[in-house]
Amino acid sequence: MISRFLLSLLIVLAPLLTFSQVPENIKSELVILNVHTGEEKTVLLENRHFEAPNWSRDGNYLLINAAGKLEKIGLDGQKLGLLFPDQIDRINNDHGLSFDGKTLVFSRNDEGLSSRIYTISLEGGTPKLITENYPSYWHGISPDGKTLVYCAERNGDWDVWGIPTEGGKEVRLTSAEGLDDGPEYSYDGQWIYFNSHRTGRMHAYRMKPDGSGQEQLTFDDYDNWFPHPSPDGKTAVIISYLEDQKGAHPFGKDVKLRLLDVESKEIRDLTPVFYGGQGTINVHSWSPDGEWIAFVRYHR
Repeated sequence: MISRFLLSLLIVLAPLLTFSQVPENIKSELVILNVHTGEEKTVLLENRHFEAPNWSRDGNYLLINAAGKLEKIGLDGQKLGLLFPDQIDRINNDHGLSFDGKTLVFSRNDEGLSSRIYTISLEGGTPKLITENYPSYWHGISPDGKTLVYCAERNGDWDVWGIPTEGGKEVRLTSAEGLDDGPEYSYDGQWIYFNSHRTGRMHAYRMKPDGSGQEQLTFDDYDNWFPHPSPDGKTAVIISYLEDQKGAHPFGKDVKLRLLDVESKEIRDLTPVFYGGQGTINVHSWSPDGEWIAFVRYHR
């Protein structure tokens, strides 16, 4: 197993390493995929590096991050401009919208520090710092909008933490050996889905919002990351590395997207194997109707 020190170093540097790991002349393809029919539509294909699509809560556009900024992309590929370019910069690929669509949450690589979590109203204003402590990488918000959950390193341990959306005292929700990452609330607020390296291989899990009832959901030989629960609560999309990544989540590896039945634990492929990894599907990317997901496929 990778040492805890090396794992911590890799994750702290991950947002900074992302660009240096990307080959020159990389092509990024923003794709929407119907999880029921398998239909794919390419929304945007360009000779540049972009990452981590979110679907807007009204279903009208997608958000991607590129070069530290957040961009709005229409479903027809139309570029709708940068989102708050004067207030949002140096962001990494951990960003998304509240369930009511009124608040943007994002993680920012603050100069001289590391990733910290901010919120801003979609009506505009000044971003509000939520996590004084760092590094903190946002992944989920509760359906009632009152709680944020995130991956954070505290005293050498990488765990899932929660904090009130308005700021306040953070609460540790996991304490297993190894990295716990990618926490995301189910639409009914009854579960937090996450991934964990506690067995020595990355797998998908879920737990109650207070951290109790932690349950492993995948058991195969893939490295399974970032379970994104569907709007109906029956399934979750995961990104699976074909090879053991030793607890890391690198760019430029053989991966595929799969659909996990959260009760039966059965899994089926949604895509063939493609070139992806870091940046492909880091954050919530379901369409509001639960028919489609958005992801990024890369081309060398």
